Amino acid sequence: MAAGGGGGTGNTGMLLYKLYRAISYGITPLVHLHIQWRRLRGLEHPNRWPERLGRSSLPRPAGDLLWFHAVSLGEGMAAIPVIKREVIKNQLPNGVLYQFSPLDTPVAVDTFLDYWKPNAIVILESELWPNLVMGSSRKGILLALLNARVSKKSFRLWSQPMLLPLVSLMLSKFSLIIPLSNFQGIHFQLLHAPPAIINFAGDLKYAVEYDTSMGDKGRMEDLKEDLNRRQVWMAASIHRGEEKVMLDVRKALVQAYPDIVTIIVPRYPQHGKEIAQQLQSERKIVALRSQQERITAGTQVYIVDSIGELRHLYVLSPIAVIGGSFLPGLAGHNISEAAAAGCAVLTGHHIGHFSHMVKEMQRKNPLSVMQVSGTLELQQTIMKLLNDAEALKAQRMAAKQAFRALSSGIVANAWNLLNVHVIETIVRK
Repeated sequence: MAAGGGGGTGNTGMLLYKLYRAISYGITPLVHLHIQWRRLRGLEHPNRWPERLGRSSLPRPAGDLLWFHAVSLGEGMAAIPVIKREVIKNQLPNGVLYQFSPLDTPVAVDTFLDYWKPNAIVILESELWPNLVMGSSRKGILLALLNARVSKKSFRLWSQPMLLPLVSLMLSKFSLIIPLSNFQGIHFQLLHAPPAIINFAGDLKYAVEYDTSMGDKGRMEDLKEDLNRRQVWMAASIHRGEEKVMLDVRKALVQAYPDIVTIIVPRYPQHGKEIAQQLQSERKIVALRSQQERITAGTQVYIVDSIGELRHLYVLSPIAVIGGSFLPGLAGHNISEAAAAGCAVLTGHHIGHFSHMVKEMQRKNPLSVMQVSGTLELQQTIMKLLNDAEALKAQRMAAKQAFRALSSGIVANAWNLLNVHVIETIVRK
């Protein structure tokens, strides 16, 4: 039986929620100070930071309103195909309002909900915040959890006797949970989510769209022209510490291919600037995307210190090494975008919940994703692909075919479930 439906466990969950609400209310002044500190450090938007406190910067339009709660760039990109399918086809910028999510304090959440009055909230992945979930339920707002996942660490924490009643109480307030895998579905069942609300549609991270209106198309064309007739490989979404692996590989590749270009896309733009400074101190010729620098005949490394362009860059590189996976403590990144672009996809072994994606693709075709252990194996694998055009072609084709097989119908499945469990309820009201 799901906790929260009555009985001692449900009562315990409600007591824990009331305690959480009281504590979060008490620390609200400190949260406000923290926001100001982040603003001064440039970590919050200079003009829109009040949105974090629930204060709107846009007027609410008339009619029904569906809020997609996506925190990271990856979550937002996963939500867009679903939004575009129903909200206003091919006119996303005109039909969608963008606001920063409120912090999970009672005042911020209530201010946000009372102003926007959403009919339903679709939360992406794992953003389960007690004030948001319970406050929405109290106000009669429907809740759905899309691409739902729980990390191993969070699952261990949420399963503890002191937290499980609160977690299961929150999950009981949802009308729909769509896990990103069967394994994640089991996790939510073990956390006492009502079985009837758990439905499967597939992983929305496979729902990749290459919209030519996104990004700077002109600069992409320039980059494509600059890379013409050059050997190229890309290290994408790398974290601090991984640059040593990638730069050591680059050094070895240059010995065999003096004209090769290494594209480095750090997870955080500031890291890219630091890598550029390091290479320039070693007298390497580096081009920075943020400075609109072109790749010239002597350019050895192109550093993309910008945000939101990665999926377009994959189209320009035959080989994509996906970072966040080569050092202990990291948890991988989405490999489907590189596969969709037809790259030969390489990744490390520290891939966290993305392991299900790697296994799914490898089941479709063993060549679709290759996992390597470190600098030497990564270097040897890239060298083999560069030396063998047929092997490179086969691996690129395998990645694209596996992606197509896994992505088919996912958006339609997710929307159909949202329609049955959420939208039709709104219409009936």
